[in-house]
Amino acid sequence: MTSFLDPLIAFVSEHAWLAYLTLFLAALLEAVPVVGALVPGSTIILALSALVPGGELNLWGVLASAIAGALLGDGTAYLAGHRSQREILNVWPLANYPNVVAQSESFFTRWGALAVFFARFVPPIRAFVPITAGALGMPPMKFYGVNIPAILVWAMAHVLPGVLAVSVLHQYGLSHHEHVGKHLWMWAVAGGALVVAFGVWTIRRRHGGGIIETAKK
Repeated sequence: MTSFLDPLIAFVSEHAWLAYLTLFLAALLEAVPVVGALVPGSTIILALSALVPGGELNLWGVLASAIAGALLGDGTAYLAGHRSQREILNVWPLANYPNVVAQSESFFTRWGALAVFFARFVPPIRAFVPITAGALGMPPMKFYGVNIPAILVWAMAHVLPGVLAVSVLHQYGLSHHEHVGKHLWMWAVAGGALVVAFGVWTIRRRHGGGIIETAKK
């Protein structure tokens, strides 16, 4: 990991636009049904946000990229569901995951508009609730009225911890580019990834062994 970190930092420093594009795509793909449950978008955002204090990336650029990706992803999924209504829940690829669709529909029915907010913070469900909300006829103004604030909070919750953690290292003279600071930075990112992975595993276990489960024929 140490030998990988130096080239990564150097590459991001010279190609910041590619890092912002990666952040955008990570947030976008997390909102795509089925795909979003498999893409480690939260881990990618956490890792790249840790490069803000060192000057490789700009805080506002990181936040804007993540927010734009999430808005486009959620908005597109919602509009697809709103246009096709319930029919879209019974076609490929959603037709291959009836358990997930049923759980998403139950979650939305139980919590209503709040489901759109809560789902933003639950990786497996995040990819299914927007399209479900559209398919079940949630009005656009109501959806975006909840979805936009949720995305803003979600983006800050994913970006700021990495920025603050590395900023603390810098205050104590431990740059994430060198020596002890480098190792602490790597462990912080790895630890964050493990926390996210454990959270996803716990949610999947509570839903009977996996939120994403191919339908048995």
